[in-house]
Amino acid sequence: MGKTKRGKGTKIMAISDGAGLPVACCIESASPHEVTLVERTLDERFTPEAPLRLIGDKAYDPDRLDERLLSKHGVEMIAPHRAGRKAVPTQDGRSLRRYRRRWKIERLFAWLQAFRHLLTRFDYYAGNFLGFLRLGCAIIKMRYL
Repeated sequence: MGKTKRGKGTKIMAISDGAGLPVACCIESASPHEVTLVERTLDERFTPEAPLRLIGDKAYDPDRLDERLLSKHGVEMIAPHRAGRKAVPTQDGRSLRRYRRRWKIERLFAWLQAFRHLLTRFDYYAGNFLGFLRLGCAIIKMRYL
């Protein structure tokens, strides 16, 4: 999972596979927290099957999110715990080893920022911006497959 903020208050959410290629993307206004957008991003994926695991940063720590993703989509959420967590830890060291591969989603956002039209939102209509985002994801997939 990843996020980035662009002009006119737009947030891009994306999911990549193990190679860092895009699997899903969506846009939303910048005000909602990323945790509330995870399921919507999963629903807008390009592939018919959902990924087995999602790797996120400390913002994706809530246990309710873990339970919801596992029950609705069958997806395991891997995120390190926040420093002030009071509940019993749910992540063990074995699954957190995968967190080291989170750089691949950051690389996907770097690839998307190579497209000038996605670097700064020039479009008035959100649907046009989403179309260019999906076009950028398609170009990246074709380039690296």
